[in-house]
Amino acid sequence: MTLERVKQLIEDNDIQSIDMKYSDLMGNWYHVSFPVRRLEHVMRYGVPFDGSSIPGMRSVEAGDMVLLPDLTTAIIDPFTKHPTLRTLSYICDADTRLGVEKDPRSLAKRAQDYLENTGIADQSFWIVEFEFYLFNEAEIDNGKFSAGYKFTSAENKEDLPGGYEDIDGTAVANRKGYHIDVPFDKYADVREEMVAMIESIGCPVRYHHHEVGLSGQQEIETEMIAFEEITDKMMYIKDIVHNDALRNELTATFMPKPLYDEPGNGMHFHIQLRKDGKNIFFKKDGYADLSDEALYFIGGILKHGSSLTAFTSPSTNSFKRLLPGFEAPVKLFFGLANRSAAIRIPKYATSEEAKRFEFRTSDGTCNYYLAMSALLMAGLDGVKNKTMPTPENGYGPFDDNVFEWSDEQQAKLHSIPTSLEEALEALRDDHGYLLEGGVFNEKLIESWITEKTKEVVAVKNRPHPFEMNLYYSL
Repeated sequence: MTLERVKQLIEDNDIQSIDMKYSDLMGNWYHVSFPVRRLEHVMRYGVPFDGSSIPGMRSVEAGDMVLLPDLTTAIIDPFTKHPTLRTLSYICDADTRLGVEKDPRSLAKRAQDYLENTGIADQSFWIVEFEFYLFNEAEIDNGKFSAGYKFTSAENKEDLPGGYEDIDGTAVANRKGYHIDVPFDKYADVREEMVAMIESIGCPVRYHHHEVGLSGQQEIETEMIAFEEITDKMMYIKDIVHNDALRNELTATFMPKPLYDEPGNGMHFHIQLRKDGKNIFFKKDGYADLSDEALYFIGGILKHGSSLTAFTSPSTNSFKRLLPGFEAPVKLFFGLANRSAAIRIPKYATSEEAKRFEFRTSDGTCNYYLAMSALLMAGLDGVKNKTMPTPENGYGPFDDNVFEWSDEQQAKLHSIPTSLEEALEALRDDHGYLLEGGVFNEKLIESWITEKTKEVVAVKNRPHPFEMNLYYSL
């Protein structure tokens, strides 16, 4: 969107304020606002801020940084009381006005530039599946003398909110929630609201439905969108889900495993590469009609799968979802229509236009800019080095449920890390592919490991509520 178009939008909608948003390394959003009369000044000089106050961004002695708005991301904010224009921003050096090494949006732009410079392709296209829970209540307590949480859902007869009596009998039990219909899908209208807002920001939605989790688990899936657009749209989508839930007196979480022994939330990425408008992943009569480039790309992701997990499943909670035997796969192989695989080739995507693969181990705690850039870099490394996945090297294709294999057969497969700590160690040992083209850098990776290790320690050092069951009376 041009400056002139933004000015017209401001005039047509009586916009009073411009809200600039930016992401830290972890994917948390921050914002700063200014009156619309200062737009041209901010476009020229930016908004200064203290980068040392943002975790992992800068040290105190070198904290001065500048935010520059990206007007191509401008939308009318659907949630503010006063008419506000919302934009995403680049985090820039105060002196050069260039995107800093640790700015996630700048990194994603470097990843796109690197893709083009390789000559392998000029665009990547992505479909993203958002899974999340809508709870009626979320009580969380973590102190020195008490700890615990409680989530409730008016959809699940075994998980009703306080004071809710289910007098109409629409809360259900003893079944799965997948595609459950109204009136038992109580928040279908809420999803419709969310989807309407998502489409209004130029992000087409493929479909949405109730997911397997009976206590309000939802899914919204986008259509196929170019990398340089979808990463920004995803930040807006997550914000829409959180804010619209609150507006409907609900609370949303993308946490991978908020409930014990209930389905977890993943974030599946469907990926396709194109060159000059042509899908380079398609080749008729290859395995699943995949080209060599597609297989090499898959091979690169599988080869670097352990270190990728540090960006695609970057929370201690991620590994409570990634358990053997569930649809959240823990083995690094690929297969046609195989939901036990880390990479699934959708069986229904048969045309040249639709041919793609789906990466299934990631979840919504990832920083989209970093996780998707890392997947792109791993795949491109596979193409450059012709990393062919084969049954002999344990990467497949395997088209049966590997969890029904014997222990001896399963031992030949490669596994993802079993904890965030292991994933960070894998990243420390294997990140050279991320540094190609200056996309990632040592400073960012070291800061990522440092900040994520703090989370590991914080969880490890605290007594777990279930430990009280096990040990309190001993």
